[in-house]
Amino acid sequence: MDTTDRRTEDLLRELAPQVLGVLARRFGDFAIAEDAVQEALLAAVTQWPAEGVPANPRGWLIQVGYRRMIELVRAEAARRRREDLAARREPEHRQAAPAADEQLTAERDDTLVLLFLCCHPALSSASAVALTLRAVGGLSTAEIAHAFLVPEATMAQRISRAKQRIRASGEPFRMPDQPERASRLTAVRQVLYLIFTEGHTSSAGPQLHRVDLSAEAIRLTRALHTLLPDDSETTGLLALMLLTEARSPARTGPAGELISLADQDRGRWDAAEIAEGIALVTHALPRGPVGPYQVQAAIAALHDEAPTAEQTDWPQILALYEVLEGLSGSPVVALNRAVATAMVQGPAAGLAALTELADDPRLAGHHRLHAARAHLLEMAGDRAAAVADYRAAAGRTSSLPEQRYLTMRAARLAAGQGAPTDD
Repeated sequence: MDTTDRRTEDLLRELAPQVLGVLARRFGDFAIAEDAVQEALLAAVTQWPAEGVPANPRGWLIQVGYRRMIELVRAEAARRRREDLAARREPEHRQAAPAADEQLTAERDDTLVLLFLCCHPALSSASAVALTLRAVGGLSTAEIAHAFLVPEATMAQRISRAKQRIRASGEPFRMPDQPERASRLTAVRQVLYLIFTEGHTSSAGPQLHRVDLSAEAIRLTRALHTLLPDDSETTGLLALMLLTEARSPARTGPAGELISLADQDRGRWDAAEIAEGIALVTHALPRGPVGPYQVQAAIAALHDEAPTAEQTDWPQILALYEVLEGLSGSPVVALNRAVATAMVQGPAAGLAALTELADDPRLAGHHRLHAARAHLLEMAGDRAAAVADYRAAAGRTSSLPEQRYLTMRAARLAAGQGAPTDD
């Protein structure tokens, strides 16, 4: 894809939720509005390369989408009822397609309305993530299917069912009022976090990092933070994303191989993202109840502030993991606490903590348990046992970069070339 195509794709991705917000607000039907927007985007992809990007691309998309929306509404069996509903919502002089140079209002609010609508309580987390990426993130169904390694038809059905559930709920296109928004905010943050984590470290496939997903999660979280600047957990979530994403340039080598945190060239980390993330979490922690995203951001900040792996403040990280474990009860957090314990108290203490987690059914068969144990066994000098656990971990992950990394560690240890790491 050349630079011009990439700029056009980025522009369409930015404008898609704005156009969807206009159509959904005017017609009151999110599902049909989303279909109309996809038709408008398809028309743009088809026509703009030959005819050039219009002077007002947003107005062009609104006009095409509006006309397609009218066609779709009229094609419905309940055409009259829908047209009457649309007529009641629109003054008579607005029944025609808007002019191409018509300016939108409350664009940012429209995007956030879509975000809260996509995180409707009737939807599962998986459906909410998919619908958010499609409606708010501007990703195609094929792109979302590729990101989560499912067939496009499967993802299309998931998105379609999600839209149907929202339609059946009768949810109006508006920002939820304060009590409802507060109750839905936890789900919104969780969806954004899931999108980011899948982008930062893909759970399966040949790529370690899906830049489109992590960047989109950061963009949407920024918008949420702008809407709710005093919400400390939203601030903490944005800080966590920035502090984690800042290390991305050093996470892989020239051939795409995974590089552990301890072995990364810290000079390649994004200093601006680190500074912004630290400022955000420093601002958030004293202001309101401390939640898991703030604590995770504080841990990430300690890693990012350390000039070298050896200078990492592991006692403070261990203390924060103990706080985080009390807040979340997550077995993965307990796993990370065990590693931090090893870094402070020695590998034997860390291995003892891992033994306590071995019977947790939530970690049964999880590659991270074997990878953590292999790391601690390597620190303890038990190379044979470490090799076995590295190989077991490699056999349990669907991420090809992680498989290669774990297999390589096992091979180097087996050959007597391995050395303990701090990651």
